[in-house]
Amino acid sequence: MSTTSSWSEATSEFQYDDSSEACVTGDIVDLGTVFLPILYSLVFAFGLVGNLLVVFALSNSQKSKSITDIYLLNLALSDLLFVATLPFWTHYLVNEQGLHNAVCKLTTAFFFIGFFGGIFFITIISIDRYLAIVLAANSMNNRTVQHGVTISLGVWAAAILVAAPQFMFTKQKGNECLGDYPEVLQEIWPVLRNIEVTFLGFLLPLLTMSYCYFRIMRTLFSCKNHKKAKAMRLIFLVVIVFFLFWTPYNVMIFLETLNLYNFFPSCDTKRDVKLALNVTETIAFTHCCLNPFIYAFAGEKFRRYLYHLYRKCLAVLCGHPTHVSFSSSLSESQRSRRESVLSSNFTHYTSDGNTPYLL
Repeated sequence: MSTTSSWSEATSEFQYDDSSEACVTGDIVDLGTVFLPILYSLVFAFGLVGNLLVVFALSNSQKSKSITDIYLLNLALSDLLFVATLPFWTHYLVNEQGLHNAVCKLTTAFFFIGFFGGIFFITIISIDRYLAIVLAANSMNNRTVQHGVTISLGVWAAAILVAAPQFMFTKQKGNECLGDYPEVLQEIWPVLRNIEVTFLGFLLPLLTMSYCYFRIMRTLFSCKNHKKAKAMRLIFLVVIVFFLFWTPYNVMIFLETLNLYNFFPSCDTKRDVKLALNVTETIAFTHCCLNPFIYAFAGEKFRRYLYHLYRKCLAVLCGHPTHVSFSSSLSESQRSRRESVLSSNFTHYTSDGNTPYLL
């Protein structure tokens, strides 16, 4: 990902083609300065509230958690870390003084750790579903909450390690937050950064998830009972929405990498690439606030939690005591019947016998 580099490059109003004619991009910069702060503020508000609700729903659950719940919780935490950087980028866009050096480096670090953490956890969730459905018998002893916690810690460590090349040279230079590379790395390091993001943050996860879900669909289609496919819709939605929002940006990162080698000599083409990069980057950023809406759409238990939270807040505002239970939307007998059906349908295809908490 080239966020800090693209923003710093966008502050320059001129680029030069091979014929040394000025290529004006100042209008693109001005357009971004007007609209991006508004969009980032909206994304921050929705992303913060939505992902906090997911964290509270999973943390306050009375039901025993599954390994998938652990991964979903960490996915929400990754999104929160990502969305927490947006106010600082907004300040960077509208304030001529930029960011303090420490804030510049920390914001860039949290941004990339949140990004890589999010894609890594989505990939892990896909692998977990593959193990639970395709290799259910062999994975029975490995899909425990303890294993989920251990794997999650490893994913966070991997995200920090992979994100390090993206921010290790970042600093405040003048009024810009950008990579200040050693002279020997000035030409190759930006290219290596883009390659790392494209391969580790997009291509490798895409291949992994494609294989996992291809095998999952084969397994589901070969079974007589197709009701368990409904239990997969949340995970499918998370993955599909992720790639719809991040694929255009990764394509533009590839084109921007070619642009570093003057692959596009035409000024109009350079302007189109820069504009498309800014647009797709903005679209990709909005992804961090979408997962909670997917949970609310696909997850009945998450909707029940929101209903319970609404009743609780309403009671506090009205000054009346509340004894609303978490499962108040269903009677005890209805809930028991429904959970027994879900469990019986899903146990044969998952080693833990429990649907994820948000489903």
